[in-house]
Amino acid sequence: MSTGSVLGPLFLALLVSATFLCALVAGFLYAFAVVGMPGLGRLDDGAFLRAFQAMDRVIQDNHPLFLTVWVGSVVTLVASALLGLSQLGGLDRLLLLTATAAYVVGVQVPTAAVNVPLNNAVQAVDVEASDGPARAAARAAFEARWTRWNRIRTVVACAVAFLLLALLVRL
Repeated sequence: MSTGSVLGPLFLALLVSATFLCALVAGFLYAFAVVGMPGLGRLDDGAFLRAFQAMDRVIQDNHPLFLTVWVGSVVTLVASALLGLSQLGGLDRLLLLTATAAYVVGVQVPTAAVNVPLNNAVQAVDVEASDGPARAAARAAFEARWTRWNRIRTVVACAVAFLLLALLVRL
């Protein structure tokens, strides 16, 4: 176990920031998993598509708070991991590197490879010009896959937050 007095203040500041920001991302994904998508799931196809488009538009328009949390979580976590290589050893280093790898592979990669392209496909749907079957098809191509991958991201993000909290407790 390392002691706080031995660790650099920049490393500790980055690690605390990364933990906070990753926990916020986990909470965001969790809210979508347990409230957002189940709530949207109760809507008819047209309302579902319009509602998701509206929520996603806030993100796609680079809302500054969302962008700060999402990008900041990656930047601070990777920076923490890089600094942690020289400042941590044993289990502490393993916790940090595991959390970082899991966050990149289990949250960020699926977001970029699956969820964002699905979001873009929904954004491209002209709900008002679509008929019932076209709306149903657009929803069917989106909802189950997006929800499945969001659940995966949620579990991984929550596990990462736990690992980072465990590391902070150890330090």
